[in-house]
This record gives sequence, C-alpha cells and structure tokens, in this order.
Amino acid sequence: MFNFEEELKKLPREPGVYIMRDDKDVILYVGKAVNLHNRVRSYFRENIGRGPMIDKMVSLVARFEYIVTDSELEALVLENNLIKENSPKYNTLLKDDKTYPYIKVTVGEEYPRIVFSRTMKKDRSKYFGPYTSAAAVKDTIDLLNKLYGLRTCNRSLPRDIGLERPCLNYHIKQCKAPCQGYISREQYREQVNQALEFLNGNYGTILKSLDEKMKAAAEQLDFETAAGYRDLANSVRAVAQKQKITDSVGEDKDIIAMYQDDREAVVQVFFVRDGKLIGREHYYMTHVSENDRAGILENFVKQFYAGTPFIPRELMLQYEIEDSALIEKWLTERKGARVYLKVPKIGSKEKLVELAAQNARHILEQDRERLKREEGRTIGAVKEIADLLGMERIERMEAFDISNINGFENVGSMIVFEKGRPKPSDYRKFRIRTVSGPDDYACMREVLTRRFRHGLEESRELEEKELDMEYGSFTRFPDLLMMDGGRGQVNIALSVLDELKISIPVCGMVKDDNHRTRGLYFNNVELPIDTHSEGFRLITRIQDEAHRFAIEYHRSLRSKAQVKSVLDDIPGVGPARRKALMRRFRSIEEIRAASVEELASLPEISRSAAEGIYSFFREK
Repeated sequence: MFNFEEELKKLPREPGVYIMRDDKDVILYVGKAVNLHNRVRSYFRENIGRGPMIDKMVSLVARFEYIVTDSELEALVLENNLIKENSPKYNTLLKDDKTYPYIKVTVGEEYPRIVFSRTMKKDRSKYFGPYTSAAAVKDTIDLLNKLYGLRTCNRSLPRDIGLERPCLNYHIKQCKAPCQGYISREQYREQVNQALEFLNGNYGTILKSLDEKMKAAAEQLDFETAAGYRDLANSVRAVAQKQKITDSVGEDKDIIAMYQDDREAVVQVFFVRDGKLIGREHYYMTHVSENDRAGILENFVKQFYAGTPFIPRELMLQYEIEDSALIEKWLTERKGARVYLKVPKIGSKEKLVELAAQNARHILEQDRERLKREEGRTIGAVKEIADLLGMERIERMEAFDISNINGFENVGSMIVFEKGRPKPSDYRKFRIRTVSGPDDYACMREVLTRRFRHGLEESRELEEKELDMEYGSFTRFPDLLMMDGGRGQVNIALSVLDELKISIPVCGMVKDDNHRTRGLYFNNVELPIDTHSEGFRLITRIQDEAHRFAIEYHRSLRSKAQVKSVLDDIPGVGPARRKALMRRFRSIEEIRAASVEELASLPEISRSAAEGIYSFFREK
C-alpha cells in the first residue's frame, strides 16, 4: 500500500519530473518541477483553487513516482518525452502529430537531385521549408525538374554513367541524361544553381529566360514549344505570387495564437520564412483547463517544437508564458543559434498575432458547425433507425455479407458501426469451411455461428481469468444485427441466435428490383423508410461497406490463387533458377526466344536444364 505521508517526506528538493498514477498503474499526469518537494506536495494540500480538472485528477492518484534531473532544462526535455510517449489523460495534449514537408537539394552529390523530404538531416544537402502543403511541394519539385532538366532517378553518378539506357524522362525532354554523359558536370551544376536561385525567391531571371525562349520559339513558328514555355512562366508567376511579403527584415519566425472553448483549444501558427509568409496550420489541444490560455500556449510550444526539425529565430506569442526563459534556452540548444520568445504589444507584429487569433476562432467555430452536421449523419441517423424499429437505443451495429463467384472461394465479411461510424478495428473476415457451391444461406449460417460461438467462448475464458471484456475481440455483441436481405437472411440469423441462446434484435436491409434499399424487415414486417433521411443514408453506407469488405477479401484470395508464373510449370526449374532467368532475361518472351547456349550460360542453369527450358517453350 502506497503511504502518501511517508513518500511526500522523501521528496528531494531538486529539479526533476513527477508522474501521477491511478490504481491500475495508468499514468494520469506528467509534470516537471524546479523543486520536486514543493511542487508534488502542493497537489495534496487542501483545495487552493487549482480548478476542477486538477482536483479530479488528484482524487484518482493512487501513487506517484519521480525522476531527479541535473537541471530544470533536462526536466523539461524529459517531461516532453514522457508526455509524447504516454499521452496522459490530464496533460494538455497536442492532438496533431504532423511532419512537415521540405524541399531537399542533394548538393553533396556530384549530380544533385531535388527531392521531397519529411525530415531535415545534417547530410550536406540544402533544405527549403518547412511548407504546410505536401501537394504544393511536389508540384514545385516537378516544376523545377521540368524547368532545368534535372534527374529524378536514384542512380549513383558518375559511377553508373553509361551502364543503363536513359529513362523516359530523357526521351520526353525532361532530363538532360547525365546518366549517359550527355551533359557535363559543370553544365549540370549550372542548372542546379538556377534551381537554387528559384528556391531562394529569385524569380526575375527565370521569368526573363522563359519569356525569351517563348518569343524565340514563336518566331520560328514552333507554337507548341512556345505554349510550353508560356505555361512554365505562368507556373513560376503563380508560385511567386504565393510568397507574400510580411517582413522587410527577412527573418524566420512563427506567429502563434489560440482560441479556446470549454472543451478544446485551437492554436494557429503562421510560418514566416525569410520574411515571407509561406503558409499556416492549426492544431487542436485537448484536456484544456478553463482560463489557462498561457498554460495551453506553453504546452503547445513545448510539445510542437520538441518534434519539428526546424526552429525559427523568433516565436511571436499571444500571451506571456511562465517558463519563457527556460524554453528559450532549450530551443536555442536545439537550434544551435539564439531563439527569442516575444509577445508583441503594439504595431504590425501585434496585428499579426491578433490575425492568427482570429483565424483560430474561425476554425473552432467552423469545426463546431461541422461536428453538428457530422452528428446528424451519425448519432442522429442511428436515433432515426432506433425510432423506426421502436428500440430505446442503438450503439453498436454489425452487418454481414457473403461473396463468391459460382461458389469459388466462398467468403464472409463482418463490419461494425459504433455511434453511426465505421469501426474497422472490429471488422472480421471469414473463409467458408463447410459449404461448397453458391449457397449464400448456408454460408451466412456458418459465418454467424462462428462469430457468436467464438464470442461466447471468449467471454467464458475472460470471466475465468477475471479480465475486462474489452480484452476480447468478439466478446462485445451488437445492439442490432443488420442482414443484407429480407426475410430469408433474417430467419437464418434468428435461428443461429436461438440455437446459441442469444437475444439480439435482427433486421433485414431490403432491396428493390433495381438492387436499391427500400426499407427494413423487422419482426416479420417490412418498414418503409424515408429515402431522403440520414437514417436511410446510414443504412446504405452500412450495406455498401459490408459488400466492399467482402468483395475485397474475395478478390485478394482470387489473385493469390492466380499469381502463378509460366516458369513454375517447367520441370527442373525451382525458385533459384526462376530468379536467375528473370534477372538475366527480364521477360518470358526473352526466355522463350533464347537459345540453349544462352540459357546454359547462367551459372544456375545446367546444360540439361537449359535444354528442358528450350524444349518446354517449343512444345507450347
């Protein structure tokens, strides 16, 4: 038994991290302290206005532990790592775990490439970003490769020059083929340098060059080429227009502000790189405390910048945060250069922070509307179905479907919807064992019997071991069983449930002659349903999902059965010889055309095996 009074006395007066756990040893909260003794003891004093959420957390604490560190900075880093690893219920958490795209120019290579990257490493490459749109980054990379004829392959140059034929990009005039030595290293470098100029924001030279080439092509009446140069110039202008100047100084900074309601908060970040606004992004923070905006902002800064590879020179914040000096020191160490945290009070910078806050408010308000609409599509739709069937409540629904082609590879699918949303983690596939031929009723009987019998057995095992029922995958039975069909399928389900002595309501999703849903078959009555209602749309989604899941499983089994090489039928050709043949000849047609001598030239192929392969194709 954990003795709080004794353990509180043992707390050291040193910096470190403390961890609060409940009676199941689940981590409730992780915090850091300059003085562990004072900080942890403060939680167990009489209520001193900590707020209802912290009071609730303290009431659940069964024990605590702590880790002493050499400094408060070490405690900050350790706190971040533990929060990220364990996602404690009472810590304010950054909901999004995004990695940002960069444009990477591999200037360390003799023939550099421009590639997409999610990480920034110390590898002699040049990085541009981070950007907020992966699609925009990929479009920019495609544009630069087309503009400057840069390679996109992974060949090791100059080692592999001339070893293989040039790829399609050379033939469609989108690569200068350095892999063939068609462009010198110096000329290629010049093309790369121009691309770097573009990425640094120098568009003037490029636009002038493209305009000159367009005019020259037009004068020679080569209007197709001229149109190509015109389109490239328009793409460059579009990229240039997106780079809105926000600061004449040309610094890197992030502008951070937030908006909060009673459940969650949204933090808005404007990314400014080299004085240009390159994008914005918003993040949700959960487990937020009321009237603790500065604390939410501080938690965001710590969690976000612990994971992002790029740290700007300046963070412009909406509120003063408690550990600003410590966080500045930590970020400076991470960046390897001075980082500043500032809270602008007047002027254009204060207006930018205010703009970010307004954006955060709009996002949260729009999200409320979206959630309201989503609730109508899910929980509201489920309530419509429950009302139609005369049921008090429905939370979990299961639907089943059978798929086969003339009885080949009979399979069944089980899909689950909870609160009107699909729950793919509970989906199950069944390969029919006892039925041959196209008998959907018999197949459905087998699937349902296996599903519910397994659930009963699993429940008994968990009860014997005194484990929570949530540990089992089949133990949770549905509130409603939905069968894809009418009276016949419903009766099959009811007979299976009756045999197993399980009571679950069953309804059939009845279709018309055009295979469209027209109503629900329940308690021997077909109930019509409004085809414009959210309940009807949910039933359709459930049917489509059960059908899709069954079809995909059946298709995968068919493809596995059909993946068979012609080489598998040749006597004396096993896996090693098959691989050797495909490495050397690349296609079945080349193997068919090869002579006995060519086949026997492979170390893995004996003379007799070569003759066997040669004869096999001639007999065919």
